[in-house]
Amino acid sequence: MANNDYNSPTFKKLLDSLQQQSWELELIISGFAIFGLFTAYEPLRVEMMNAENEDQIYRFVVYFILNIACSILLFNLLLHVILRGLWIGSLGLRYVSGDIEFEKLGYSQRFTKYLQKRIISFDRYIANLENYCSVLFAISFLLIFYVLAMTMIILSIIVVVNFIIEGDILPKGASGVVGAILIVFILIGMFLTFIDFITQGWLKKKKWISRLYFPIYWVFSFITLSFLYRPLVYNFLDNRFGKRLILLLAPIYIIILMITSLEYRQSNYIDKEQRSSSIFANKENYLDMLTEDGDFPGRMAIPSKIISEPYLKVFVPFSENLEDRIFAYNDSLRPKTDRRGLSSSIQVNTNWSDKITSAHQKDSIRKVYLKTFNEIHTLKIDTLDMDEDFILTTGMNNILGFETYLNISELKEGKHLLYLRRKRKEKDAVVTVSDAILPFWHFKN
Repeated sequence: MANNDYNSPTFKKLLDSLQQQSWELELIISGFAIFGLFTAYEPLRVEMMNAENEDQIYRFVVYFILNIACSILLFNLLLHVILRGLWIGSLGLRYVSGDIEFEKLGYSQRFTKYLQKRIISFDRYIANLENYCSVLFAISFLLIFYVLAMTMIILSIIVVVNFIIEGDILPKGASGVVGAILIVFILIGMFLTFIDFITQGWLKKKKWISRLYFPIYWVFSFITLSFLYRPLVYNFLDNRFGKRLILLLAPIYIIILMITSLEYRQSNYIDKEQRSSSIFANKENYLDMLTEDGDFPGRMAIPSKIISEPYLKVFVPFSENLEDRIFAYNDSLRPKTDRRGLSSSIQVNTNWSDKITSAHQKDSIRKVYLKTFNEIHTLKIDTLDMDEDFILTTGMNNILGFETYLNISELKEGKHLLYLRRKRKEKDAVVTVSDAILPFWHFKN
């Protein structure tokens, strides 16, 4: 009989042996995992903020989920290492001191009986620590699968919206009906799956409810990828200790979320996160102040608060929202197929369905695109309209955007306000709104 046959006595004996030594593997894996997670946490946070800054929703969701998974693993594994350290220390103390001898403490009878009832024995304390450590280590990775399950449900809704409701797979009339039915099914299934999860299988226990719930459970086992970790889940649920730990961790995560969301407000009126204006200068608008990882320019940026040259460099970062505004202003630029979002660099077929079929045509459309941007956006210093001509460029940290240089040689010294104004169409009229305002000081060398 093969050694990896799960019914084999040899295999069961091997598993029993590995169980006794699993704490060593747990500490080794936890140590490497904690080091790797601490190394990856900051780059993931920076990429998430970069995606948010550039309005890249898909990329933001991916890095947001990775950031949550990283945070959960870090908390659980650090707690596991602390408890394992306490367990090892308790084993060493037991070797020196043995079990607790309450009579030698010399306490009154009332305290002695109370402590004997609450503690019982030192060996029981060590056994409980062992159970907590083993279960906590396993549940750390199970929680990552739960985060993945939530992500898959959200992605399934996005897929239905993009490819069925707004796509060309089905006729227009049918796509709306089919898409609405699928979204309602996903939402109801998500709610029932959540109820079943927090009640630890209540929907599976009631005979008539379980019949209705089973088809939903079967579909969602594929959507949430639960077939990958289902044995681990039910091994927790059939164990009273595992149930208790899961119920204990849920409020702990909620408390941690509430604590991390707390902030101390120093003023009733002043907020350091407010946008630049005539009375406030946010560092996101000054390139020389963006010195830390995760610092990204706002809607408009200039080199510094103090400008001593006879010219002023102005940078406007690109974003998907900005492109939507350009399409809204000049509908001829809107492509038949929107290629924004996730895509592969591997091109199987280069026969595009729309008018962008050659490098020459692409270059021509880019010129129209840039011309539309310049038509929409204007710059003003104080009350003086400036003669700007934006071009496409890559700025700090390889950020794509629009750049121009303003002649300020005749500008008087002192404080000034730079305005970025934008035209937009509202019904049959074109209105101008302020996109950004930032102060700067001009002093000649």
